[in-house]
Amino acid sequence: MLARAVRLLSLLAVVVLVTIGCRGSRPPAPTNLPAATPSTTVGPGDVFEVYVVGETNLPKEYRVQPDGTIDFPYVDRLAVSGLEPQDIVSLLKAKLVEKKILSAPQVSLVVKQYNSKKISVIGQVAKPGSIAWTEGMKLVDAIGLSGWFTNIADSNHIILTRHVSKEKTVTVTVSVDAITDGAQADIPLQAGDTIKVEARVF
Repeated sequence: MLARAVRLLSLLAVVVLVTIGCRGSRPPAPTNLPAATPSTTVGPGDVFEVYVVGETNLPKEYRVQPDGTIDFPYVDRLAVSGLEPQDIVSLLKAKLVEKKILSAPQVSLVVKQYNSKKISVIGQVAKPGSIAWTEGMKLVDAIGLSGWFTNIADSNHIILTRHVSKEKTVTVTVSVDAITDGAQADIPLQAGDTIKVEARVF
């Protein structure tokens, strides 16, 4: 009777260890996730800075209005939504020349916030919700901006979903532990990605 009980306990111990081991194992780096597609066109809510050489009195910061426009001194309202930063620069140069403000303007533009482009981080993070995507943002960056993991988060099995077309999405499982340990490369994000952090199974 005692021997049977010992064997039963031993079997239960093996089952528990196997279960924990399977859940604690790190998934391999995803191979079927399409590369992030850069999307740098501006939209409503985005903020950028414009520098015109020699014009120190001009406002530097501009926010794209809900109708997709900005108000720029001397050239009135400009429609910029859907344009790349370099296209806005070309438009500003052309308008400054057209209005006879400057004959050969030197203009540069830096986007500070892409508020029109979002990443969703849901589940077991301190601040779930949407965050503004920025050029070069990676998976660990997004989780950090969301306040990092809760105490019960399964940081070894993060679910990343990416839209590759209007009708198709790709979902992969990623180990943030492997990334922060240097065993796997961090994953660049694109606007529209969704990161889901599930709770550990106890």
